[in-house]
Amino acid sequence: MKWLEVHIDTNHAGLEAVEAFLSAQGIDSVVIDDETEFHDFLENNHQYWDYVDEDLMAAEAGKSRITFYLPADGDGMARLGAVRIALQEFRQRNTGFGSLLMTLDNLEDADWENNWKQFYKHMEIGERLLVIPEWESADTKGRVPLILNPGLTFGTGSHATTRLCLTELEQRIHGGERVLDLGCGSGILSIAALKLGAASAFACDIDEKCETVAYENAALNGVGRDIYTVRTGDILSDKALQQEIGTGYHVVLANIVADVIIALAPAVRPLLAEGGVFLCSGIIDDRAEEVADRLRAAGLTILETRSAEGWFSYVCQ
Repeated sequence: MKWLEVHIDTNHAGLEAVEAFLSAQGIDSVVIDDETEFHDFLENNHQYWDYVDEDLMAAEAGKSRITFYLPADGDGMARLGAVRIALQEFRQRNTGFGSLLMTLDNLEDADWENNWKQFYKHMEIGERLLVIPEWESADTKGRVPLILNPGLTFGTGSHATTRLCLTELEQRIHGGERVLDLGCGSGILSIAALKLGAASAFACDIDEKCETVAYENAALNGVGRDIYTVRTGDILSDKALQQEIGTGYHVVLANIVADVIIALAPAVRPLLAEGGVFLCSGIIDDRAEEVADRLRAAGLTILETRSAEGWFSYVCQ
């Protein structure tokens, strides 16, 4: 049998998190190369060397790697496609873990860039939504189609936190709402809100490439800039962005990470219209209670809690 050798580059701090991420994808047999082992080897084996090439030291600096193997067949390619898509969202949620670049041996990059697409299929989410990759056609069966290019950036609907948000969002959008999407990524949540009937949406992210990506995904769905605004910046520190965003939102979304949600919590209530809700997700289970406590401390009432695959979301008011 032929095998695909897959590498994910990280750093020492990211090894445990990446290993847990792969385990959640059903991959438990991995090989770990830790940068600290290289330095420990040098430190404990002085008798065997008196010079280390500077290029080698530079190549090893700050770099650790996890390697795993998949069969080079349809099942292996399907698993690889799922990991690739999930890794995009994992990378957005975990800064400080190095590049999180995935590379492959025994497979040409050009082949991968095209072949992985056949394993990304449309997904029914909740009662009303159907997420469809750009290159695929699907019978909507009365559902609201949400067309995305999963290769553009993070935010595809495949991650549990995004599904939690979309499922809750379709319960909260009835028509005419103003929506604010904080940490928008691909724009999937705010675009979905508009497709479900929201009157307008404002989205922002600290990553500047998200502005281009979100507008591209909006165009795929026939959503124009007359009702959809995307900006780059940090709402907690960017005064100009704060002024442009304004207040009076019926739904405020934040599908990010626990630390950012905690930081945002005190700023949320002034953004909400009367009766508006704050929908936050991206909260790993071992921090769910901590986040809930901080939301309450910020004066928010938790109306609803959802969980899936070890992730939590809250609807607050």
